[in-house]
Amino acid sequence: MANLQDIRRRIKSVKSTQQITNAMNMVATSRLRHAKEAAVANKPYSDKTKSVVQNIAAHVEGFSHPMLEVHESGKKLLLVIAADKGLAGAYSSNVFKLAHANIDDKNNTELVTVGRKTKDHFGHRGFSISKSWIGVSERPKYEDAKSIANYLIQRFETGEIKDIFMIYTRFVSAISCVPEIVKLLPFEHEAEDTNGTDKPGGLKSEYIYEPSAEVVLSHLLPQYLVTVIYASMLQSAASELSSRMNAMSNATDNAEELISKLNLHYNKVRQAGITNEINEIVGGANALN
Repeated sequence: MANLQDIRRRIKSVKSTQQITNAMNMVATSRLRHAKEAAVANKPYSDKTKSVVQNIAAHVEGFSHPMLEVHESGKKLLLVIAADKGLAGAYSSNVFKLAHANIDDKNNTELVTVGRKTKDHFGHRGFSISKSWIGVSERPKYEDAKSIANYLIQRFETGEIKDIFMIYTRFVSAISCVPEIVKLLPFEHEAEDTNGTDKPGGLKSEYIYEPSAEVVLSHLLPQYLVTVIYASMLQSAASELSSRMNAMSNATDNAEELISKLNLHYNKVRQAGITNEINEIVGGANALN
């Protein structure tokens, strides 16, 4: 049976850990508010950009652009967005599982990673990582998304890459986030519904293009890619912080429960020691009589 000193040392250690997890919980909660606001504020712009580009692409015929080219052969490229740090529950591991499920051939798949955990995970497993971005997962900037988009376009235009997909985590709420995969290149516009509207039952969108739809689309396509990547990075940042907040909250609660159990155990051991001492005293007194 553990002595009282060992139990006191264990209680002190757990309390120290609880203070750390509680502090990390408060930091993540504070940062989550800003990350959530950024993701929500960016969503209307991202959705509208996608809607406009899809509408233009659906009405332009015979238009050629490097981002529209379909390559008959080449590698598959995955842009995988996860965390720079740990202690975020299953946030990063869920992204990695989805990535592994979409890697058909290890030797014919190239990776571009965002986050230190992503780079370490796939690097240690011998995957081909052509480019990595570290230190941007919690606070992504537009310049980071633009840099990533430019690199992906450059790799795609060489003809070595056949398809480019992005794996990120969509933020649903503070307690829910879902890993998703989307195709980035080659750009494929969605089929317009039979009513010729942006949304079923909605009004038909009509745009006037100056100087022409082709020129507008050629400028919008790279911008569209940057917008999609930036929106996904904002969604991933909010998901990472919410996962860390929940993980640290659970860890703090578990530490509190463990401290209660240790205090109960401490009192039982202490009481047993006192009872044993009383029995020894009584036994000694009886022996003298």
